[in-house]
Amino acid sequence: MLELYQFELSQYSEKVRFILDYKQLEYRKIEVTPGVGQVELMQKSGSRQVPVLKDGSTYVSDSTEIALYLERKYPERPIIPSDSLAKGQCLLIEEWADASIGLKGRKALIGALNQNQNFRTSILPSNTPDLLKTAIGAIPGELLDVLGSGIGFGGDAVKEAKNSLKQDLEALCLILQNQPYLTGDTPTLADLSVAGLSILLKFPAGNYLDIPDPLKGKGIPGLADNITFEPFFAWRDRLYADFRKGSSMPSSGSSPTTISID
Repeated sequence: MLELYQFELSQYSEKVRFILDYKQLEYRKIEVTPGVGQVELMQKSGSRQVPVLKDGSTYVSDSTEIALYLERKYPERPIIPSDSLAKGQCLLIEEWADASIGLKGRKALIGALNQNQNFRTSILPSNTPDLLKTAIGAIPGELLDVLGSGIGFGGDAVKEAKNSLKQDLEALCLILQNQPYLTGDTPTLADLSVAGLSILLKFPAGNYLDIPDPLKGKGIPGLADNITFEPFFAWRDRLYADFRKGSSMPSSGSSPTTISID
């Protein structure tokens, strides 16, 4: 069985989970403990960043490289069009989504976490020690905002990211007005990438992620609750219902397994 080394709330891990489910491939999720688990993962795979896919003795890192590997190794239910125009559009949107929705979504989420202590602790990995959760929750949001300014996650950066995401979501709504998927009549890597990467903007409502029930269907204020973007999130949720297996399904396991390195 394929093994996916991941963080449950990594949007890039979710992108790969979506591809695996769409291709109807069985896999086991292995949750990597932040810090020490990443060092151990580096020893096995050569990468400390998730996601990493293990297929037999082969390790593949980076969500895009994993997608291309899966398309080559498991060509059934293809995710990259054969038509040259559609293929170019698909690859362009996938690359854009990684850099835009993926990175800007992370900034916007951090801004929301800075302002809400309960939200901040609720999205930490389930294996985070209680003492660390308490310490993280007790940090004043104003202090986090100041500290974040030095590494590009301050208030101005968060505001800029949210404004850019609003434009992105508007553009996606326009593209999807007259066609079911981003490049035409069938789902592709572009659709699965955009849908999976958008989880930090608004968590899907179903049992797709191992997160507390109160977080399901919730997201970043100003984005998740903006009626203008409702068509996008409705489209995203249809993709989840059609192609993403729930966490109770045997192919993805009932919950992630903590990483264990021999």
